Amino acid sequence: MASNDTDRGRAPRRRSTVRLTALGACTALLASCAGAGGSGGDGGGGGASVNVLMVNNPQMLDLQKLTASDFTKDTGIKVNFTVLPENDVRDKISQEFSSQAGTYDVASISNYEAPIYGKNGWLAPLDDTVAKDPGFDQADILPSMRESLTGADGRLYAEPFYGESSFLMYRKDVFEAKGLTMPERPTWQQVADLAAKADGAESGMKGICLRGLPGWGEVMAPLTTVVNTFGGTWFTKDWQAQVNAPAFKEATKFYVDLVREHGEAGAPQAGFAECLGAFQQGKTAMWYDATSAAGILDSADSPVAGKVGYAPAPVVKTDNSGWLYTWAWGVQKASKRQDDAAKFVAWASGKGYEELVGEKLGWARVPAGKRTSTYENADYLKVAGPFAKATEEAIAGADPRDPGVQPRPTLGIQFVDIPEFPDLGTKVSQEIASAIAGRTSVDAALDKSQQLAEKVAAQYRNG
Repeated sequence: MASNDTDRGRAPRRRSTVRLTALGACTALLASCAGAGGSGGDGGGGGASVNVLMVNNPQMLDLQKLTASDFTKDTGIKVNFTVLPENDVRDKISQEFSSQAGTYDVASISNYEAPIYGKNGWLAPLDDTVAKDPGFDQADILPSMRESLTGADGRLYAEPFYGESSFLMYRKDVFEAKGLTMPERPTWQQVADLAAKADGAESGMKGICLRGLPGWGEVMAPLTTVVNTFGGTWFTKDWQAQVNAPAFKEATKFYVDLVREHGEAGAPQAGFAECLGAFQQGKTAMWYDATSAAGILDSADSPVAGKVGYAPAPVVKTDNSGWLYTWAWGVQKASKRQDDAAKFVAWASGKGYEELVGEKLGWARVPAGKRTSTYENADYLKVAGPFAKATEEAIAGADPRDPGVQPRPTLGIQFVDIPEFPDLGTKVSQEIASAIAGRTSVDAALDKSQQLAEKVAAQYRNG
């Protein structure tokens, strides 16, 4: 959910992924940003080509810069990119793939879309193409990532470009100064106690930052992981809505109380980007969010570089509680260039591409979080040493098929993998944000949300 993400409205993502506002100028001029193929055409000039529709995240823009000199030069396949901001690209991908227009061969999708699109027949399975490419090494893909991109039919519908989970970030220097110790595997109650003790440790510093911004991928991403580990769920296996059930309510009250009592200023408007800024500026002592944030926090130009500790996502009743998100590559079923599209996916998600980024752009910019070998690479570990192991373990421990204490009707950790969830999650998030702002009670917010969830559940029970 950088994804979460990132992400993701999301937001998946950003998700959880930092959006560079400077990129907006690029996407405003698609012809210059996406090259000759910005409109989705073949780009002229004849020869082999594929059309790629993707989100404008920094990692994707790095890919765009490297494609001509490394992929096209080696394969002769020209790649025509159309690059859009996340919300816009999601809408365009949904329209393109649902209509099977065939304009784009490849698109950046997440583990939210992949199983749904695969079930609808919108994606070309990659089991017999990319996954069997002898140079790709499918076994090197982290198991939780493979699982999250596999449909209920067992077919693989996308390959990850980069991935993330969630964990707890904290200021080691502040904890030392206050005589505080972070448990090796903290519980949420321990985190609440630490937040109370760290509150005011420095001038203007609050104990913790937790997202409060409305959005199914903003406040609902971390909150749903809290719900999971408190023993709650959005729906039971037989599609009974549980949004105002005791466990869901207990988790939500805990989250809302924690952020109201010891959380950041302006919490109802704080998403990933706002919490990132608050943590870097010394305004909070802890932050629970996407693992993708770590590379930013420990980058050479970060004011908190070297001062951050990383602990697993806090738990209550489960062994793990981190979310799982990936931006991945899917091939449209209607594409007439599936072989060339598969070659592009194999290159963009391959081990060789990570080496290329490391050598040409720096190891801090490697699209990590998807391969076991990344976390065995000495060059990468020199840069990511403080957080690499914590990230790898968080992703490895995330189970999209079994994230809580009870069976679920479908995939998903920080989201429910059904087409209705973006609308449902966003509406519920607005109620939660209102409770964080003190405009309504948690009970009232969840009772109203239960009615919304019940309407969705009824469609599946009766379908």
